[in-house]
Amino acid sequence: MEISLNIPRKVEATVTLPTSKSISNRALLIQALCPERQCNIAHLAVCDDTEHMQQGIEAKRAGTPFIDIGATGTAMRFLTAYLAITPSETVLTGSERMQQRPIKVLVEALRALGADISYTRHEGYPPLRIVGKNLQGGEVEVEAGISSQYISALLMIGPCLTDGLTLRLKGTIASRTYIELTLDLMRHYGATAEWTDEQTIHIAPGGYTNRPLTVEGDWSGASYWYELAAIASHCGHEMEICLGGLTANSKQGDRIVAEMFEPLGVSTEYTKEGAKITATPQSSLRGGLVGRDAGVILPEGGKRATLDFSHCPDIVQTLAVTCCLLDVPFTFSGIHSLRIKETDRVAALITELYKLGYVLRAEGNELLIWDGERTEPEPHPTIVTYDDHRMAMAFAPAALCHEGLTIENPEVVTKSYPGYWEDLLKLKKIKVENS
Repeated sequence: MEISLNIPRKVEATVTLPTSKSISNRALLIQALCPERQCNIAHLAVCDDTEHMQQGIEAKRAGTPFIDIGATGTAMRFLTAYLAITPSETVLTGSERMQQRPIKVLVEALRALGADISYTRHEGYPPLRIVGKNLQGGEVEVEAGISSQYISALLMIGPCLTDGLTLRLKGTIASRTYIELTLDLMRHYGATAEWTDEQTIHIAPGGYTNRPLTVEGDWSGASYWYELAAIASHCGHEMEICLGGLTANSKQGDRIVAEMFEPLGVSTEYTKEGAKITATPQSSLRGGLVGRDAGVILPEGGKRATLDFSHCPDIVQTLAVTCCLLDVPFTFSGIHSLRIKETDRVAALITELYKLGYVLRAEGNELLIWDGERTEPEPHPTIVTYDDHRMAMAFAPAALCHEGLTIENPEVVTKSYPGYWEDLLKLKKIKVENS
């Protein structure tokens, strides 16, 4: 798909964002563990990830012995825990990439609780053979710095264990906001869940009570509109976009995107409809980037973004492309989980931004750095998406600055935001043309 973004000097638009798949998938699992199993969720996310989660739960209820969740990481982690406490034997598998994504930390924790799980191919990776049974529960220790989804999967089955669950987290906790989101939803459904100290969570036994839930808009999806507004204002345009369904008090970690883009010229005003974001040429690059746990960003007399993404790794691609196009060098930390996402997102960013003329480097699994080094951009660059929805959406706004930009496999956005390209079309004079 070749993208041409011909934006008028002033743009006003309203976009109804997809609802949060993070909330939807957690709610689906918790409701599956309720005695009253009917789905009682309003505005459930409509995307591949949530569909795979639903299909996995329904397949289990139907007694299907083999469940394939495709490329959905949340479904792999959450269903592993769910199947471990649900009687009967199941093989759980996924796409080729999913079979390269580690799951040993979660499996070992479940085994410590008495679960019967084995690997059918390679040690530490799906597919998994799971013989579900009632588990006693108790205390277990788990490495906290790899993926918060391991922790969330364990937490959500906690109320259904005979003795509940005490989870001791080892090391630095990755994506703590996602753990807080999980705990918030568990409490919504009647669970007793609390931190007993900085590294320990206790879940009391007693199960869940099915209650209605309305899923809010997706802050991860909102990040691409913040990016578009920032880049457009940098190019001399004025933008006002109402993003429906967002709330200021959201438990989603990616809500931090509003703060991160404030110094890039994008302001946020909350209304009853959602978040209204505004960017004008005069407001571009106000002072410096500030992010939670990152502190002040710009040294005096220069521009450099220093951001810690430990709690919001899904918006690294958004900020990396934005900072490059706005000529703001950066050092990003808290990126270690990007290596085991849909693709190696660190390597993908370095490769694809090089095509646009930006020379990035990584320092191990901890830092992604751009010192401002440039090279000649490719004419009519083609961006490879690596079957990663966030690569497609993060690079699409770059078409404002790079004529003839092509996105390979644009359909990958169906993983989280199926209507992304249609929403772009709603902006006056923006064209998305098949090539």
